[in-house]
Amino acid sequence: MPVVAKLSEIPNLGKKQVTTEGQDILLVNLKGTIYAVESECPHQGAPLAGAMVKDGYLACPRHGYRFELKDGSCKDQPEFVLRTWPVRIEGDDIIVDLV
Repeated sequence: MPVVAKLSEIPNLGKKQVTTEGQDILLVNLKGTIYAVESECPHQGAPLAGAMVKDGYLACPRHGYRFELKDGSCKDQPEFVLRTWPVRIEGDDIIVDLV
């Protein structure tokens, strides 16, 4: 499992886009919990780097679809699911399990 970033690089409610093993991933810090999600909206491919982080979800900047950070589900449009990956923190290292 690759180290993709440092915890100190992502402030609270902040995001950081990384690429590892050919996969673009958006890391999101929600009150100290780091989530790893795909970097584009599954609806129309809008980049999520500009998405708003709030109350446990990520809101797509294009159409406002809200994706739960914990599982990628979208209550507004259940057919669209944002891919997520497990994250582990070791010291300051953020490790994403791409399996």
